Amino acid sequence: MPPRTPDEEQIRTMTLEAFADTIVPGEKRSPDDRAVAGAATGGGAVAAGAIELLEWDATGVAAGLDDFARLLNEHARAYAAEHELVLDEQVPSFVALPFEHRTLLVQRLTTPGHPEKEFWVSLALFSNMAFDSAAHMSTADAIAAGHPGLVAMGIAKPDADGLWRFPEYSYGRQLANLHPDTTPSGSPA
Repeated sequence: MPPRTPDEEQIRTMTLEAFADTIVPGEKRSPDDRAVAGAATGGGAVAAGAIELLEWDATGVAAGLDDFARLLNEHARAYAAEHELVLDEQVPSFVALPFEHRTLLVQRLTTPGHPEKEFWVSLALFSNMAFDSAAHMSTADAIAAGHPGLVAMGIAKPDADGLWRFPEYSYGRQLANLHPDTTPSGSPA
C-alpha cells in the first residue's frame, strides 16, 4: 500500500478522532476543532490518546484503520442522505455530522445484527481503553502527564521512586498479615 498523502492522513485522523470522541466525549482542543465535538468538559478519548492506542501494532487493528475511516465516512454519507442532512464537504463526512447524529450512527453500527458490528465494537473498546487505562503508555508516565481518564478516576500518583504504596487499606481495614518473607519492595520471596 502506498503511503498516505497529507490530505489522506488528515481525513483518516479526523475521522478516527471523531469516532473516539463519540465513544468518550471531551472538550474541543481549540475553537476550530471539528473532530472533537465538545460534547463534554475535560479530556475525552482523543485527549487520552485513542489515536496512539489504535495505531499501536499490539491492538491488531492498526493495519485496518484506513478501511475503518473510509467505511465510517461511507456510512456517514448514507446516514446523512437518509436523514436529509447537508454535510460540510470541507471535512470528512463523519466529522461533518452533528454530535447527536454521530452518536445515532455509532449506535446503529454497534447494534446486534449489524454485519460490521464486530469491527465497530472493537474500535469503541479501544477508544474506551485509551481513556480508562492509558494502555498505550506506562501508568506512571500517563499520570505524570495528567492523563484525563486516570485523573478522572482518581488514580493515585506513585511515590517518588515510581512505586505505589497505600498507607491506608482500600477496605478500611487490613485483610491479611504481610507474609514474613516479603521483600522491602513488596515482592514475594
